[in-house]
Amino acid sequence: MIRRFPSSARTLATGLALACLAAAGCAASGGGAVKQGYFFVGGRYVDTKAGPIMERQMYVEYRVPAAQSQRWPIVMIHGAAQTGTNFTGTPDGRKGWAEWFVEQGYAVYVVDQPARGRSAWNESVAPVIRFPAHQLEQRFTATANFNLWPQAALHTQWPGEGPKKGLRGDPVFDQFYASQVQYVGASTVNETNNRSALAALLDRIGPAIILTHSQSGPFGWVVADERPALVKAIVAAEPTGPPFRNAVFNTTAARPWGVTSTPMKYDPPVADPKELRTQEQAAPDGPNLVRCILQAEPARRLASLQRIPVMIFAAEASYHATYDHCTAKFLNQAGVKTDFVRLEDEGIRGNGHMVMIEKNNLEIAALIHRWLAANVK
Repeated sequence: MIRRFPSSARTLATGLALACLAAAGCAASGGGAVKQGYFFVGGRYVDTKAGPIMERQMYVEYRVPAAQSQRWPIVMIHGAAQTGTNFTGTPDGRKGWAEWFVEQGYAVYVVDQPARGRSAWNESVAPVIRFPAHQLEQRFTATANFNLWPQAALHTQWPGEGPKKGLRGDPVFDQFYASQVQYVGASTVNETNNRSALAALLDRIGPAIILTHSQSGPFGWVVADERPALVKAIVAAEPTGPPFRNAVFNTTAARPWGVTSTPMKYDPPVADPKELRTQEQAAPDGPNLVRCILQAEPARRLASLQRIPVMIFAAEASYHATYDHCTAKFLNQAGVKTDFVRLEDEGIRGNGHMVMIEKNNLEIAALIHRWLAANVK
């Protein structure tokens, strides 16, 4: 379903004390407008030559407004090679989504994925990789210079000025690239670790809205599969996709469970992803779009996600513009109420993939806020 929604936000019900703030070991500081601190969830001890160490724990940073007018907190989950800094500011020093949403009355939890950033990695988890600088220039920051997909030339919202905008040597790009970290490249490992850690987070703080970006898109689906009663909504900013097969940079088979690489609960049940019968579209939905692979009818339903509202949005100039509609179509076919929004249809033009740190990041935050007000009870 492709929907537009009203620009006037409807305030959600007030109140919901956060369990974190009363829990032992939950650090807090500041007393004015915002209470903030951090804690860790998940983790396990493993034996090493040096002795027992902890691995697979997840760092969680929280900000709670004194006047918490929004009923449900938001959990923000970054993408590949990123950390929670994606949401706490921008490489050119502007306000980030975490601060903006707190100003709207939400409690906000920003995580570093297990084995990433402040969530310590251990070699027994899996090998790690890094993005080279030129890959970020081509895919995220200067896409119009390279034109690797049809919409790339429309990119105008990366911050910075001058002939090196979005390229190595530009101060904004260099700040962004300095924030890039090594990450586990195995999707099955990441989905498994984040399913467990995010479930532990929701067990601690209670029901929440899940906001994902890019690589973390499947983590929204798997934590909803694990804790459906604790996920009030999912906002997926350009989630990893499309179903069953990669697009743009290669067309290899991927995500055998449709939107994930690891098992999901289907109705009728699926023991092996090969039981999911698929069918490719005879023609794409429009120019410069990929042909979607969906389930053959009758489609199985994603059992745990049936009552969870979902919004997926794609940016005008991003490589995701070619295929994010397929993820939305798959979810709707599987019985998940999913709104698909193209930012340009809402008057938000020129964005690439890193929507939360581009020049108009707060316009996009306001769009998310309006959708939540209209769709989350």
